Amino acid sequence: MQSKYKIRLLRINLAAAAGLTAMLAASAGALEDALLLWLTTIWLGVTATQLEFSHRHPATVPWQLLPGLLLAALLWVAPERHLTWLWAWAILLMLPQPRWMLLFNALLAILSWALLPDLLGTEQWALTGLLLAGTMLLGLSRSLELQALRRRMRERARLVPGLPIWPGHQLHHDLQRERRRTTQERVHAELLLLRTSRWRLWPLAERLCRLTRRFEHCYRLDRRTLGVLLINRDTEQAEARRQQLLDAIEEPVTARVVALPRLGSLIRERRALACQDTPLEVKEVAQHG
Repeated sequence: MQSKYKIRLLRINLAAAAGLTAMLAASAGALEDALLLWLTTIWLGVTATQLEFSHRHPATVPWQLLPGLLLAALLWVAPERHLTWLWAWAILLMLPQPRWMLLFNALLAILSWALLPDLLGTEQWALTGLLLAGTMLLGLSRSLELQALRRRMRERARLVPGLPIWPGHQLHHDLQRERRRTTQERVHAELLLLRTSRWRLWPLAERLCRLTRRFEHCYRLDRRTLGVLLINRDTEQAEARRQQLLDAIEEPVTARVVALPRLGSLIRERRALACQDTPLEVKEVAQHG
């Protein structure tokens, strides 16, 4: 099945869940129940509309924290009315999330269960804990499996479908290929490194991808650094095109350009970029004669 159809199905499921919680909120007898259920409806609805297929982090951390906090609040405010929501913890642990957030949600689930002995009685409370632990372990194993699959996908897939932006490790392979091309085809190849703020990285990446040619790839090297391999006929064309590209970016960036014959260590160049105090530094091929 194509990814876009999977995302469409997930959107439908989220929208259906939002409709269900909206019905529960409308029929809730207590004000605090209605408020929490309406907040859950809003979270599900907004997530359904904003969801897109991407290998980037799926959402910001505060937005990811909301479902666990809302679920815990429902169980803490009125456990006798929302006891069945206890089993939703297993589903919540299956969602893509950092490992520390998995631990955070697991802690919230344990606290939610720990408040129930007076409501359930000791025997039923202990049995509920065993069943909850089992279902949460299943959800956790599924989450770890999906995270491993996602890492493997990132190793061989573009980070943004439709745009030629690749993970940083791909650059190491492509550098060898472009070095051979510069020798065989007598073209000028250079690596342009760009450093910006974290919140401007992805807008910059998308703009950079649209400014480059079809056969030129962009790379995300870390949360603040992008790289792009530029191919030109000679140094004069490379200089003119590089300046045109930097002018078109219209973003406050620190740029470092290294002609491939002068590129020794990518790690060293990235460190130099991080310490660079000028907007642009260029390491061109030394001219002979």
